[in-house]
Amino acid sequence: MNELLQAWRSVDRDKIALLLSVIPGAGHLYKHHYVAGFGIMLGATPLMLFAALLLGLATFGMSVIVLPMVYMFAIAAAAHELPDWHGHHHWLHPWRAKIPVDPPVS
Repeated sequence: MNELLQAWRSVDRDKIALLLSVIPGAGHLYKHHYVAGFGIMLGATPLMLFAALLLGLATFGMSVIVLPMVYMFAIAAAAHELPDWHGHHHWLHPWRAKIPVDPPVS
């Protein structure tokens, strides 16, 4: 079990974020960019699908294939290049908080 934990700590988080971007926004969430991740999932992806379907009428369906591929590549590249904010949100890791201990009352 210890070897598994050591292997997990040495994993490149940029590559995992890149792979998680198969679901647009999941790589951003993995790197703790919550506003961008949920914005991509809930706002940008439906807008891209709407634009691809609308442009599909004018491009004989090519934009239904090309536009989502370009979009997913751009989102994956952005997730790979983002700085990793893991551990910067202290309210997500309450077990790491340094709680001052009061001296015993005598």
